[in-house]
Order: sequence, then C-alpha cells, then structure tokens
Amino acid sequence: MKKNEKIANIMTTHVYTIQQDAHLGEVINMFRKHKIRHLPVLNEKKVVGMISRTDINRLTFGALFDNQDNSDEAILEILSIPQVMSSNLKSVTDDMSIKEVATIFAVEEFHALPVIRGEELVGIVTTTDIIKYML
Repeated sequence: MKKNEKIANIMTTHVYTIQQDAHLGEVINMFRKHKIRHLPVLNEKKVVGMISRTDINRLTFGALFDNQDNSDEAILEILSIPQVMSSNLKSVTDDMSIKEVATIFAVEEFHALPVIRGEELVGIVTTTDIIKYML
C-alpha cells in the first residue's frame, strides 16, 4: 500500500445518479437493478446530495411486516428525494490521497462520497473501496 496513492485509482468511475426531482420508486429500482447501495443526487449536473439503501430502509416497512406493501407505496408517494437524501454532503477530489479520504470516512462517518473534479462528478468512493484496497 502506498500512503499517497490517489483516490482516483480506486474509485468507481461508472456512477449511477438520479435527479432530485425523480420519484423515490426510481431510486429503489436503481438499487435493485444495478446492485448498488448509494446514489449521488443531482440538480441537473451539480451534486446536491446522496441517497442510500439505508435511507430507503428507514422509510419502508415491507421487510418488517408481511402483506404491508401498500404502506411502503404510500410512503414513497408522500416523500421526495430531497426529503430523504443526505444533503449535508461532503465531496472529495480525485487527486486526494486514499489516506485523506479514509480519514474523512472515519471522522465524519460517511459510507460513500462523490468524487468531483472542478464542478463535475467523476466518480464515487465507498468504505468498501478503501477496505478492498487495504486487503
């Protein structure tokens, strides 16, 4: 392991995103279809938040109660992505070191961060990426 290795070397560059005005049901579909856990939320091209599987799981009851699918649908209809996403988001740049990003994860308790170059989203990095690098 190199101490100063750049996050660009381990980040995911094929990033699925969702627009902030999309329906919450689309988020669930994307999580299932692409087997992902985090989605950067965009307002056009600008990253404005992050929504995770955990955010959705906090809202839905289907996993807890049998035959309660209708309650999940009602919740998804009532709430919007901006109401559910994390908006106090921190982003990192692709030239930051893996150690710097790992420190952010440890101190600020994020599990995924958008990677930005200028104003452009160029990737996403997760705690899993850091762990895989360390292994």
